[in-house]
Amino acid sequence: MASSFRPSISSFMLPSLSSCNPSQKFSLFHLGSGIRRFHNFGLKPSKFLRHDDDNCMRAKASGNTSSIAAPENALDWVKHDKRKMLHVVYRVGDLDKTIKFYTECLGMKVLRQRDMQEQRHTNAFLGYGPEDAHFAVELTYNYGIDKYDIGDGFGHFGLAVDDISRIVELVRAKGGKITREPMLVKGGNSVNAFIEDPDGYQFELLERAPSPEPLCKVMLRVCDLDRSIKFYEKAFGMELLRTQDYPESKKTIAILGYGPEEKSTVLELTYNYGVTKYDKGDAYAQMMCTKLAKQLNLQEGRLLGNLDQYLT
Repeated sequence: MASSFRPSISSFMLPSLSSCNPSQKFSLFHLGSGIRRFHNFGLKPSKFLRHDDDNCMRAKASGNTSSIAAPENALDWVKHDKRKMLHVVYRVGDLDKTIKFYTECLGMKVLRQRDMQEQRHTNAFLGYGPEDAHFAVELTYNYGIDKYDIGDGFGHFGLAVDDISRIVELVRAKGGKITREPMLVKGGNSVNAFIEDPDGYQFELLERAPSPEPLCKVMLRVCDLDRSIKFYEKAFGMELLRTQDYPESKKTIAILGYGPEEKSTVLELTYNYGVTKYDKGDAYAQMMCTKLAKQLNLQEGRLLGNLDQYLT
């Protein structure tokens, strides 16, 4: 497979976590460069982000970090830690309109909302249950920006529903866009459909028995599947749950996560044969996973010199 997909090390930047409540410690990973994205959250890359009541500290975008761990121990935390996918962050142009769509059409609930006036953005967290037990979406509205480029590196979200036809008709009645009508999944006996939210983000509706985690999947496209799998396994301790090749569609997918696919949110990586580059856009921001067992110190441009040594 092509090897041009190289996760940006600047996308994996954490501050000292010693001052955080253990239940709030997290790591995060981006689709694109963290430095280039921070300005859209009203943040300056050269400074620490402030403490807040919800997330402890976000990230340090650049500069020196202290207590760099020894290379042989840098990724050992994944062997001992209990982790879960926490939430996915992306930008929207009309927060009220998006919240209305997610609550009325998709059945989500607003879990919390905060206005960061100094940073000139507002965040809304939505999902299907408390954040400590469920995956959530974090919508970010940056003052005065009403449109973003989603790009083609981000794929879609997966949503498990027990009556796909009802949801599709509800979306249609509310003026939503149906990009694929319900149909049998090729080669299987399950039904899926695709819809689009007001900002153009795609949702795959998957007809399943009631699931403990309805917001069940985030799909990203990658250019080197083997390398990406190794990265998420080693850097974030994810487990490769399965891979599947689709020769007719000229693609291969890999499902990774922290628990059984039918009970937890998973990451789906899609490799399209021969594609060596994707447009990351500026709409999709990052996903976060929670509960680090020990401090990680990551510096802009490097993970203890070079992450490549851990991916061999």
